[in-house]
Order: sequence, then C-alpha cells, then structure tokens
Amino acid sequence: MEPPSETSAEIVRRSGSNLAFALAVLPKRKRRDMGVFYAFCRVVDDLADDPDIPMEDRRAGLRRWRELVRGEVATPAAGIEIEFTELSARRRLNPDDLEAIVDGVEMDLDPPEFETKEDLLRYCYRVASAVGLVSIEIFGYTNPKSREYAEQLGYALQWTNIMRDVGEDAAEGRVFLPREDLERFGLTREDILARKPDLASFQRLMKHETTTAREFYAEAERLLPAEDRKSMCSAELMKRIYSGILDRMEDDGYRVFETRYRLSKARMICEFLRAKCCG
Repeated sequence: MEPPSETSAEIVRRSGSNLAFALAVLPKRKRRDMGVFYAFCRVVDDLADDPDIPMEDRRAGLRRWRELVRGEVATPAAGIEIEFTELSARRRLNPDDLEAIVDGVEMDLDPPEFETKEDLLRYCYRVASAVGLVSIEIFGYTNPKSREYAEQLGYALQWTNIMRDVGEDAAEGRVFLPREDLERFGLTREDILARKPDLASFQRLMKHETTTAREFYAEAERLLPAEDRKSMCSAELMKRIYSGILDRMEDDGYRVFETRYRLSKARMICEFLRAKCCG
C-alpha cells in the first residue's frame, strides 16, 4: 500500500480527539512538534483498526513505520513520514518508546484476551504510557521522576478509555477487561460480547475498575515533580478530561453499552482555560 501523503496538520484537524484538543495549550513550537507526534500515533492506530484495509496491507504498513522508527527507510515519503523522521532526529526521540507504540497497535490486529491486570498493563504501557514518555521529551522536563509520572498517567488514561469503550469494543468482538476481573464479579467474556451482562454484577465490576484507574491517577499526581508541573500542562489537561469522564460514568451507573461519555463543551472550555493559565 502507498505511504500516507497527508501532513500532520491535516491529520490533527480531522481527528477531533481529546489529545488534539489538549495540544492547543502548548507554546507554538511544542504544539507543532506534538502535532507531528500525535499524527504518527493517529496514523499507526488507524492503520491497525481500519477494516477496509486488507490485513496483509495493514501489517505491511506497520512494518514500514517500524522501519521508519529504526531509521531504516532511506527516502521517507512526503507528508507525515518526512515530518516524523525530522522530528525524531531533531528531538532525539527514543526509538524503543516509538517502537513500543507500534507494537501496541499491532496487538489490535489479533486482539488478545487479557487474563490478568498485569497482562492488560503491558498493553496499556505500549499504547499509552509509551506515548506519554515520548510526549514529555517534547514538553521538556528536568526531574527524572517525570518519566514515572508519564508512565502512571498513561495507565490511568488508557484504563479510563477501556472502560468508556466497553460497549463499542464488544460490538467489534473485543473485550479488554481482564478475565480475572470478570470472573471475580461473576461475569464472562460472552456476557460482555452479548452487551447484556447482569447489571448489578457489571456495575460492581466497573466500580472495581474505577478504583484501579483512580489509583493510577493518584500515583501520577504523587510523582509529578513541582518543578515540571508547568511544562506538563497538556498532560494535566488530559488527566482532568479523562478523570472527569470517569466521574461521569460512575455517576451515571456505567451505561457504556448505550452511551459514549464525554465532557460538556462548557466543561472542556473551562478545563482548557485552566490549563492555558497554568502554561
């Protein structure tokens, strides 16, 4: 398949995601660089998830991005490929972190069944914590503890994302919740895939997952060094957005099979202004 020809600016504009929204609080140069990195994440994720692309082409596309990350492509294509390779070289981004992101989205080609919390955390590290670890290299930081902060915040955001998307994932035949958690509350993968689990049992399960997510948010807050808090304004905005979504799910009884939870426009604007003042 042909390499993508879109620029990072075009990819960011059409995404409409919370992460793209959070980039707007950054200074211009960092915002531009994060836009390129976000576009890389968006392209590889869309490539893995697009059912209209033959599986062989998806694997080939991800293989090319792995080669780009490793610096093995002599002539990157115009658009996001050139922008990404320039950014990687200029910012000296860690190839291991970038390749972990490709590894994570590649797992979605053959969605695994997660037996334990630890199994799911390995997936979350690749698709979320590694994203955070690359992001803070662009944000800038002085205290190595900020890397631990980024890892824990990645777990928190992805755990929340998995909870919010239970219904949508089930419709696509995927269950990300650990089997050990399902069994603990008397549920099975089949119950989730049928989108009609016992309500009381499901709410107890989701309350348990909420506690887990909040533990990650709390650990991220504990680890964030005071001297790096200002540079992490975009990450902190993401934290407030997703923890707010978590609160909404809990308050509404986790109706994830019928509702896609998001914050109101007014709340998003308030959070944006708060982060902008911080930055």
